Amino acid sequence: MPPAMLLALILELAVFVAVGRGIGFGSAVLLVFAASLLGLVLLRREGMRAWRRFRAAAQAGQRPGPQVTDGLVGLLGALLLAAPGLVSGVVGLLLLVPPLRRVAGAGVRRVAERRVSPMVAGDLFGPRKVRVRQGDPQPARTPAGQPVTDPAAAIEGEIVEPRP
Repeated sequence: MPPAMLLALILELAVFVAVGRGIGFGSAVLLVFAASLLGLVLLRREGMRAWRRFRAAAQAGQRPGPQVTDGLVGLLGALLLAAPGLVSGVVGLLLLVPPLRRVAGAGVRRVAERRVSPMVAGDLFGPRKVRVRQGDPQPARTPAGQPVTDPAAAIEGEIVEPRP
């Protein structure tokens, strides 16, 4: 078992015991059961919602990336809520809150853009905005010392996420 999973399991058990001591073990078990039941209901709802939004974007000719990332975050939140455990339930519930969902969706998008080719990322999310910083005022030079005048030459810059 990977160390992260072992730590998560230990954390879940410790939180369950602490909550059980605070509100009673029967109430803690009911709380975990209710959260799991809510997670299962939301899992179906989030899955259907993600599929409908993906299809609508595809039919409208829009880029489906934002719908896909939002759907993935919603499904992950519902799945964590459905998993038995208080910590995972709280994390899952937080992923379903719209402002936190947008932040997590932006993180999923950044990871997806790094893991797929630029062409696929452009098809999913649209063109990226690039900010060019003013560098050395001297033009780039070839190894022979000649200035680079090729219009196709690469320039350095940084990727800037568009603001919603």
